[in-house]
Amino acid sequence: MSAVHTVAPSPVGTRTLSGRRLAALVRERCGDEQLAHDVDVVARILPFKVSGHVVDELIDWSRAPDDPLYRLVFPHRDMVTPDQYTAVERALASPGALRAAVAEVRRQLNPHPGDQLTRNVPHGPDGSPVDGLQHKYARTVLVFPRQGQTCHSYCAYCFRWAQFVGEPDLRMADDGPAAMTAYLRRHPEVTDVLFTGGDPLVMRAEMLRPYVDALLAPGLEHVVTVRIGTKAPLFHPARLTAAPDAPALLRLLERVVAAGRHLAVMLHISHPRELAPDTTRAALAALRGTGAQLRSQAPVIRHVNDSAETWAESWRAQVALGVHPYYLFVERDTGAQRYFGLPLHRAYEIHRDAVEALSGLGRTARGPVMSTTEGKVIVDGVTELPGGERAFALRYLQARESGLVGRPFHAHWDAQAQWWSQLRPLGSYDRRFFPGADREGGP
Repeated sequence: MSAVHTVAPSPVGTRTLSGRRLAALVRERCGDEQLAHDVDVVARILPFKVSGHVVDELIDWSRAPDDPLYRLVFPHRDMVTPDQYTAVERALASPGALRAAVAEVRRQLNPHPGDQLTRNVPHGPDGSPVDGLQHKYARTVLVFPRQGQTCHSYCAYCFRWAQFVGEPDLRMADDGPAAMTAYLRRHPEVTDVLFTGGDPLVMRAEMLRPYVDALLAPGLEHVVTVRIGTKAPLFHPARLTAAPDAPALLRLLERVVAAGRHLAVMLHISHPRELAPDTTRAALAALRGTGAQLRSQAPVIRHVNDSAETWAESWRAQVALGVHPYYLFVERDTGAQRYFGLPLHRAYEIHRDAVEALSGLGRTARGPVMSTTEGKVIVDGVTELPGGERAFALRYLQARESGLVGRPFHAHWDAQAQWWSQLRPLGSYDRRFFPGADREGGP
């Protein structure tokens, strides 16, 4: 690899870069033509976009491509198999062949894990699907506002990468709050609404306001918690502090709290360095000032945060900034899982060792958790049963079948297993926790 440039690069500023511009940026900052070519090839397959804040404030370019924040947002050829890489590289000169090669690779990458487009999409009284909503767990409905189905930067591990590749059949999005409102009126059991994407805080305040107005209107008092999933304070903190409509956005959030609703901002924090800039700390303070509760979640992933020390540092900093650690997830079986995934036992060890290094207030993150087709499964540990047999100790934190929640069960030990589909029920009792199991010891 060529030597890193010694001349200070020009700042990107408030711009966002995507597509082939990422290769040009890598060429400028790293001086490595092969690395830039790899970026160009892989960015044809998976979506990548990066904000000026990430480029200029978070990435240590002297360590690229091995810097964890670089790995978080920039393409790398190992994110796909050698055969997939070669197929796309060979097709670069032909637009038609390139479209076909990219479509085939994306199909192989499992764009919608967990039956999101089949079992999670609710239906109206006439049996037709309600676009832009998901209702997997009884108490919680997910809303995908159409204008919020992008992000300030894309995390390379994102399990919702299919939202960003420009294929309408893969994208979840609504047409405004009317369908959400009608559905919630028919389902008074729902207590929580989560705005997600994408990132709802890419939306201007005037676009988000109709959703807030709808939730606060008479007849939806059963919705007591409003959640917003975002990385804005980490990837574009100016959205909360310096954007022209930042004051209007904060006032909108204050309205939710003033109406007596619980407002939870669900932050995606992958690395402690994301919390270091003063601008980010100011953005978090602005959010807290609205009365919102801030919670954090992210997966444990190779190349970015696969050490207990990294998580302990991050959770310690979060608590100091008024953020409650909530979930440590397992990388899902989609996209670049082969590149980012870790064995389940290693994810468990990282969580355990990180928690051990913290005081009680920092030990609130549940994990490692797999968000599977049937529900959220936590790995409670690796246990030795009578006779010396090893097994994974597991529980559902959430489940489609609510009767499964909280009941301990076991799976056969597998040192290589990275995901739920690779686990097998240990015995006859455990089979009920593996829907679809038709024989003992096999899923």
